[in-house]
This record gives sequence, structure tokens and C-alpha cells, in this order.
Amino acid sequence: MAAADVDDDVLGADPTARRFESEMAALTGKDAALFVPSGTMANLISVLVHCDVRGSEVILGDTSHIHVYENGGISTIGGVHPRTVANNPDGTMDVDKIVAAIRNPDGALLYPTTRLICLENTHANADKVGEIAVNHGLKLHIDGARIFNASVALGVPVHRLVKAADSVSVCLSKGLGAPIGSVIVGSKAFIDKAKILRKTLGGGMRQVGVLCAAAYVAVRDTVGKLADDHRKAKALAEGLKKIKQFTVDSSSVETNMVFFDIVDPRISPNKLCEVLEQRNVLAMPASSKSVRFVIHYQISDSDVQYALTCVEKAVEELLKGGTKLEHLINGTAKNAYWH
Repeated sequence: MAAADVDDDVLGADPTARRFESEMAALTGKDAALFVPSGTMANLISVLVHCDVRGSEVILGDTSHIHVYENGGISTIGGVHPRTVANNPDGTMDVDKIVAAIRNPDGALLYPTTRLICLENTHANADKVGEIAVNHGLKLHIDGARIFNASVALGVPVHRLVKAADSVSVCLSKGLGAPIGSVIVGSKAFIDKAKILRKTLGGGMRQVGVLCAAAYVAVRDTVGKLADDHRKAKALAEGLKKIKQFTVDSSSVETNMVFFDIVDPRISPNKLCEVLEQRNVLAMPASSKSVRFVIHYQISDSDVQYALTCVEKAVEELLKGGTKLEHLINGTAKNAYWH
């Protein structure tokens, strides 16, 4: 980062940013790419480029990140109406339900106009949905926040996974470990419009090659470590299954994320996470009865075992009505972080 060759990226002159964007375009099989500060901005820009007429409608999952966790930006900023389709437990959407959600153009006087379908990289049927989009004159955007994890788990190159998409957002700061940023990829015409919206939203930055240099290292060095993250996640899941107060669906652990349900009403996800944080094990409540762990490349096998020990002790303390874990001696793993 300190040695990056930089210039004014708002004016398109930063050489490190240009090289990184070219690399990402090639990896995803698209014509062009654009670095943006966050995944939320990446998705917002993508939706607004495709739905450039206010009153447009986008079809997306009812639990999708764009719909639930991005502050309703497509509606509040873009005037885009979301039409949700129920996500299945594995995150997919049934193709027939997507088709049924497409508005009939004859109803344009009464209804919003469907212009876009959004999938997440965990969804199957991208090729089929892409065909549907083409047949109905729609665009397809893939929220590929963890697309490299999906690629490694499936053994399928990223460019093949997103072949049917008109645009893709790729997060660099999750499994890949960059300090900041996402990229949007698509056609040159799409990226030209995206650059304007990035500026409008305050995402244009000057010597952004400092950040793109770190992002390049993340892509270059971390993709090869993702399979090991997935292995450790499975080991974590197997350990959690042995705790009788939890249930874990091992088949759902396909990448670096582990979800488990708490079946003992005396233990709440919020309280469990609070107690774990006292030992520097960070977890996230996923619902009123479930918790999420995420593995990244800095988590070692010993960290996984330390975390499991902490979970066991936390359960004991909570069942006793206490709020503090007993002191654990583990000098090498006490700084394990989960986020």
C-alpha cells in the first residue's frame, strides 16, 4: 500500500486502480470493473444503473442482503420498487416464482415496470434466470459478496458462475481480507454509468490505488486459502454438534460460515455472544434462536478449538445463571476474532 503508484482516480488517472480493475474484469469475464468503497454502494449503484427510470421494479429474495440489510437504499435513493420472492432455506429462489413475479407490460398503467432481477452468489439457477431475463428484456445483477468462496466450494471458476449476469458486485473485505472495498463488473457502458453514480453517492476517491493495492494482494494471496477456511468451518460445526444445547445442519456448512440453533430456552443468542466476547471470540446472533460464526484465513486450527472450549464454558455459565467465563489459560488463541 505504501509503495502503490497513485494518482487522481476521480479523473481516471490512478494506475494501480486501473490495473486492479482490469484484473477483476478479467477474473469475472466482464469487459470492465470499478472499485467502490463498500458492497452496499456496489449493489446500490448496480441497481440504479439498470433501473434508471423512477418507478422501476426489481425482483429479489425476501431475505436478500439488498432488501434487508442495505437501508432500503434502492427505494429511498433510487425510487426503485422491490418485489420480493420467498427465499428457500438454502437461500435459493424458485425459478417459477421469479417468472410469476415479472409484471405484464400490459399493466404498465397500474403497476411498476420490472427491469431487473437480483440474485446472490449462494443462489443456484443463475444460467436459467439469465435466460429468463433475456427472454423478458430484463437485466440480471448478482450480489457476489462471497463469490470467491462459492467458486472454491463448487470448484467452478468465478467467470463461469457469473456468465449470465449483466453486472456483479464482489466484496473484497470479507473472506478475502482486504481492509476496504468492493468492485462492480459489467459491460463498458454499464461501468461508464456506474462511475457517474459513484461520484454522485460520494464514492469517488483520489489516490485510491493505496486501497486497490491491498485489494490486489487479497485476491492474489487469499483465494488459495479459502478451501482451508471451509475445512475449519466444517470442523467448527462438528464440534458445535457435540453440545447438546445446539443443533447444527452440517450439510449447510459449504463455505466459511457456520450457523447453529440454540434449543435450550435458557440460552439466548444475544447473551451467548456477549459472554463469548469476554474471551475475544466474536459471534453474531442470526435470529432469535440462532448464531453465526465466520472463519477467515487468520483463524488457525487451535483458534477453532479454543472457540469451541469457550462456547462450552459459556453454555455452562449461562445455565448456572452466571455471566462470566471461568479463566481459561490459552496464551496463543485468546485473541481469536470472529466477525
